Amino acid sequence: MSISKLYESETQKNNIAYFAAIANIATVDGRINEKEFNLLSKFASKLDISEEQLKNLIANPKGYSITPPNSKSERLEYLFDLFKMVFADHDIDDEEIKLVRRYAMELGYTSDIAKSIVENSIKIFRGDVSFEDYQYLVNKKPN
Repeated sequence: MSISKLYESETQKNNIAYFAAIANIATVDGRINEKEFNLLSKFASKLDISEEQLKNLIANPKGYSITPPNSKSERLEYLFDLFKMVFADHDIDDEEIKLVRRYAMELGYTSDIAKSIVENSIKIFRGDVSFEDYQYLVNKKPN
């Protein structure tokens, strides 16, 4: 097997595990609503997940471990995507909080940092942001 084929298969394997985590978040409450399914379809397209894989992963999203990306930015992007899925139905329950925290630890964050990131992310996604935080985010220079 060539190096490029090996890299492609490793990348696809990571994409499947990443998508499975997102699908697991969507299915944790036992049902997938239309907004969640549409978002899953977008993620599937972004991650090069086939329609057949999409259906299989939605039906059985457990059993995949996320391979943590090397960069802090990519790890935060993973969590951001998970929170987009969590809040597709505009709410988060205790089961989803536990699951996101577990994924944060799989991504390499310590338990305390994972808890802090999850708590802060919930505040941001709910809109419970202080004026100081809002001001910081609005005035932050674009990349």
